[in-house]
Amino acid sequence: MMQGVVNQRCEATLPLVLGNANGQRQIIDAVIDTGFNGFLTLPFSIITALDLSWNASDIVTLGDGSETFFDLYSVTVLWDGQYREIDVAE
Repeated sequence: MMQGVVNQRCEATLPLVLGNANGQRQIIDAVIDTGFNGFLTLPFSIITALDLSWNASDIVTLGDGSETFFDLYSVTVLWDGQYREIDVAE
């Protein structure tokens, strides 16, 4: 079972281990957005630090109904004891 905490800003957070194709790993505290059902999103600084592979670009609809353009990258996450490859949006 995975466990997170609620931080001082009242955000639900969960530590995630991220990795790239070369086996490089980094731990982040991911904020769980209960109103979002899409990709994991990461800042460009983490994407470049892990040298993640670009997969595609896509137009997505935000919660306010506006549309924006996201670049999608491939990342490995340790999820509930298993490594899984997922898409991550910048």
